[in-house]
Amino acid sequence: MPLWKMPIWKAFLGVFVLFLGGTAGRAEPPKRVVSFNLCADQLLLALADPSQIAALSPYATDGTLSVTAKQGASFPKIDWNSESVVNLAPDLVLSGFSDRPTQAILAATGLRVVQVALVRNLDEARAQVREIATLLGHPERGEVLAGKLQRAEDDLKAVALQPPRTAIVLQREGYTEGTESLVASMLATAGLKPPPNARGGIGGFMDMETLLTAGPDILVLQETAKNASDQGALFLTHPALRARYDETKRISLPSRYTLCGGPALLEGLGVLKDELKKLR
Repeated sequence: MPLWKMPIWKAFLGVFVLFLGGTAGRAEPPKRVVSFNLCADQLLLALADPSQIAALSPYATDGTLSVTAKQGASFPKIDWNSESVVNLAPDLVLSGFSDRPTQAILAATGLRVVQVALVRNLDEARAQVREIATLLGHPERGEVLAGKLQRAEDDLKAVALQPPRTAIVLQREGYTEGTESLVASMLATAGLKPPPNARGGIGGFMDMETLLTAGPDILVLQETAKNASDQGALFLTHPALRARYDETKRISLPSRYTLCGGPALLEGLGVLKDELKKLR
């Protein structure tokens, strides 16, 4: 049946079965892997043989998003469409949690598609490293990276603030990361807990008045805007906010360290450890 005539439920069923199937029945490691996701890019570069990497996502060389941008520069890049993936004839495609229509199309063509889940805490990040390494045929590399993540977490715990202080991650226009995010887990390890009025789940907006009158002890900024070049930056550079939170009450933790597990998280834990020095 032509792909465009296939009922969409069958396409989604295909990717669902492939996702649940894991490595069952596939003793041979994949030889041509394509990444359709920023986090998968970094995991591939850390855990796969270079010869296994057929292509990476367009985000792979964006240094504002990826900590492995330089490493990714030498590999081919796909476009944001299924055709560019199919044409490479991969035997494994690593996709993100939000690429479901593309996952369905790729699965419908017979490609093996595995979803790289969004990790929400440090335990999930270590488990993911092990799972992807095993999928690629290099479980020993997963153990090594998971061990590095554990040591970085232990190092951060050793310098955690005592007693804990309250903190939120503030982004453009007043958006704040929620309490069920990877960065929230990182902050908790550092002795930085959410205030009572923190947004739950993945996050939400906090207005300027609330920040100034009932804000946390510490602001964690993922973008250090110096000038009010647009509406998003205007919020971050507001004079009242700067007066309330001077350099001793704010730390910088760029989003490239908090979007993904693996190499990004490893570097992020080290950055957060260094940033704690400002608060002592």
